[in-house]
Amino acid sequence: MKNILITGANKGIGLETARQLAGQGHRIFIGSRNKTNGDEAVAKLRAQGHNSVESLVIDIADSNAVKQAREQLEQRIEALDVLINNAGIAGDMPQDFVNGSVKNLRLIFDTNFFGTVQTTREFLPLLRRSEAAHIINVSSEVGSITLRTASGRNLNRDKYNAYGASKTAVNAFTVMLANELRSDGIRVNSVTPGYTATDLNQFQGAKTPEQGAWPIVKLANETDERVTAKFFNDDGEVPW
Repeated sequence: MKNILITGANKGIGLETARQLAGQGHRIFIGSRNKTNGDEAVAKLRAQGHNSVESLVIDIADSNAVKQAREQLEQRIEALDVLINNAGIAGDMPQDFVNGSVKNLRLIFDTNFFGTVQTTREFLPLLRRSEAAHIINVSSEVGSITLRTASGRNLNRDKYNAYGASKTAVNAFTVMLANELRSDGIRVNSVTPGYTATDLNQFQGAKTPEQGAWPIVKLANETDERVTAKFFNDDGEVPW
């Protein structure tokens, strides 16, 4: 059994990831920005028979809230085995760099990039106590420079420019942090759920949350110590 913290896990892909991992016998901490949403998510999963789930209040864009969440989790567990940085926002439209607002861009990066970085840094002491810690950053294929420049790409998806740029930054963070922590035996990887129907995209995605959570769950169960500084989807590795 692993101790797993999933940020933004009170709904959508995060909640489904929690459900699947709890079903495999892991102890899951459902991170949410407020207690009510977290408790409701826990109640929903426990009603389905998943009793190894608990709520943890954490707003990744608020450094004080992240610190408080770490202090609370330290009172419950000795070590954190897997941190899944799932919380994120899509931001407002338009997101093109010609007409989109810089304020919107900053808000997206404050959560998706800086929030992910500060959450990871805060929980590193707990991760270091694990025998095989794994940090998983939930990214997106729209953050892949290779796919963005490929011929025949889905131009409709290109409207998520600011969001995509924040995920490109997350991918860079993944690689660089993985290299920094390689000697410590802590793995760091990115994963994309794919275009999944959630409130992030007004439920327009082609995949169900169950399908979107699958590659995250698979990566959370990966035990090969050599798997680090990589980017995955359902089919395997994704080009940076």
